[in-house]
Amino acid sequence: MGLALAHNDSVGAAPMLLADSVREANSRFQDVAVAEREGYAPIPCASGADGGAMGIHYVNAALIGDGPVDVAKPQAVMYEPTEDGTLELVAVEYITTKGPASLGGHLFNFTGAPNRYGLPAFYELHVWAWKRNPSGLFADMNPNVSCDAMTGH
Repeated sequence: MGLALAHNDSVGAAPMLLADSVREANSRFQDVAVAEREGYAPIPCASGADGGAMGIHYVNAALIGDGPVDVAKPQAVMYEPTEDGTLELVAVEYITTKGPASLGGHLFNFTGAPNRYGLPAFYELHVWAWKRNPSGLFADMNPNVSCDAMTGH
């Protein structure tokens, strides 16, 4: 899709419109091999202290910086491990070091330093475009996602 949105855009799109755009632009990642070919590498499955999880993040570190956020080039693609050993695409995450940042009129969350990732401060926005999240479309953790089926990913 290639749509690049500025850090302080004023598109004001409704949340579901953004989710639709994200799905359209990133459906190729339903095949984890595509993510790997595009330079994404896995980090361990992330579970929440209060339940739920984010899943396994496949991160493309080369895309993390202070440039414009491109809806078709998320910095992380998130998968839930399944009982049969496959990975199911559940969400994407947009990450930038420059803020305040927004995508489709939705502000990113700020993560200060020090943080549990050992990274400098950054801004991030999860978009649960493939798996419903009762905590919200842009929440970090999803109570409907689990790392319980991890089998060495």
